[in-house]
Amino acid sequence: MYLQFFGLSEAPFSITPDPAFVYLSAAHRDALAHLLYGVGQGGSGGFVQLTGEVGTGKTTLCRCLLEQVPDDTKVALVLNSLVTPQELLATVCEELGIDTGAIADSNKLMVDALSSYLLDQHGKGRRVVVVIDEAQNLSPEALEQVRLLTNLETSKDKLLQMVLLGQPELRQLLQRSDLRQLSQRITARYHLTPLNHQETRAYVKHRMQVAGAQRNPFRRSAIRTLYARSGGVPRLINIIADRALSSAYAKESGSVTSAFVNAAANEVQPSEAQMHPNRWPVAVATASVAALVAVSFFTWGFAPFKALIPSSPPVQQPVVQSELLSRPAEPMTEPVTHDVVSDTEWPVGASVSAPVPESAPPLQLEGAWLNEQHRLAWRTMAELWQDGQSAPAIASACDGVPGNGYSCLRDQGNWSRIQKLGLPVILILHDESPKHLVLRGFAPDGLLLGAGDGMTTMPREAIEQLWLGEYMVTWPQAPDWPLQISRGQSGAAVDIVLEMAGFAEQAWTGSGDFDAGFESWLMGFQRRHGLRADGIVGPRTLIYLMAPTIVQPRLILPKDKRS
Repeated sequence: MYLQFFGLSEAPFSITPDPAFVYLSAAHRDALAHLLYGVGQGGSGGFVQLTGEVGTGKTTLCRCLLEQVPDDTKVALVLNSLVTPQELLATVCEELGIDTGAIADSNKLMVDALSSYLLDQHGKGRRVVVVIDEAQNLSPEALEQVRLLTNLETSKDKLLQMVLLGQPELRQLLQRSDLRQLSQRITARYHLTPLNHQETRAYVKHRMQVAGAQRNPFRRSAIRTLYARSGGVPRLINIIADRALSSAYAKESGSVTSAFVNAAANEVQPSEAQMHPNRWPVAVATASVAALVAVSFFTWGFAPFKALIPSSPPVQQPVVQSELLSRPAEPMTEPVTHDVVSDTEWPVGASVSAPVPESAPPLQLEGAWLNEQHRLAWRTMAELWQDGQSAPAIASACDGVPGNGYSCLRDQGNWSRIQKLGLPVILILHDESPKHLVLRGFAPDGLLLGAGDGMTTMPREAIEQLWLGEYMVTWPQAPDWPLQISRGQSGAAVDIVLEMAGFAEQAWTGSGDFDAGFESWLMGFQRRHGLRADGIVGPRTLIYLMAPTIVQPRLILPKDKRS
């Protein structure tokens, strides 16, 4: 395969919807923000509708949404929409863990069971969301059943929130007069369109970077051809780009040219009129891995193999700076309508009509303070790693430049996922331009944030106005550390991985080889941590293996959250 040839830790153009590969454009972020608003308290139990042509990223955006739903939200994901109303009702119940064995033949009994479940969840302060993919395949009768489910309510609150994903036919379907009641309950609508040329270029560059590429092998002419042949549809971009990389590998070419792209497109689009084109291998890890890696781990706590996580980590007293927060002078009182053109990835033409919360408008961060935090983020992370001169190296690593003594992982998730990792991270906030803010810990009444010697405690809602789940985690790493480690390999890096596995929550106690037994253990470890269970130690798996062995820096947690 071409992964090692191009220096990749994983396939960059897989067609499976992996939220880690999502590149959020301004318009895409706006769409995701409104989706999160829709499934949160702002949704008020209505419908959220997301449509787009085949392959434009609907399911990927949905997965991204699901990665960020609060912990108190239960989600039922319906992937098969070619069902009868009764089968749809049974699927929703089963996704929520409701036993339908004795009641599957009765719509009434299933609705009663669902109603009882929703009331129980409401009483526990939890929300329930149903996401239906390919909703354009639902019959009018099934859609009516969906509408009736949203009638389940208390005197004050709707008990169920619905998200409908579908092709443009869904919009036409909901215009039917017999479905007007459902259409009137849609609180937010979005329509995804294909990428333009600049967005295609940014999309390819982003996916290559996330996959671990040291450079982008696609030439400018190849990107132009890729856009022309794919029409800017992300799924087609993935398929053609993957085949083009394979062709370049087969020809031992370190660059992907327009000729490779045209040949790939001719293979995957045989019905299309074919276009005829005009006429870095990765260094193998060396013995220096052992010495360089040892430096990192001995410095930051792995080598001693004792008291790896202090029972009482040093905690600086946070400073509450209420002056850094403000509220807008006037709350929005009219529905917002967006007609957006993206400049980086999926352009979303959004027509939004969302209800405005009656509560006070959200807190907002003071701009000058946030700008200063952005300026100091890299230096703060270097100081947390007790290596104050490494700020440029950390910044370079997070910009995709390898081999400088640090590694950086861009990830997407929620607060719980960050707490589970247990390390300080750099939050990526989306103000007028992206801003970096160091998250150093969690307090009972908010987040511990900020650069320098002091920390600021701020309520989560102040940050969540600008945060869509993106963050970066960095760590020291030998320049020759392999991009991935898999079954059958051996050497210093493998030995270190096996040692780290012995400190996992469910520790590895087997042999000292990366054999079938360790591969099976590793896949279980990956599943427990929400990682791709492929049995390969890439950057994501590595940092989750490494995290328990790091003494400092640690994410500061309230006492009831410390392990």
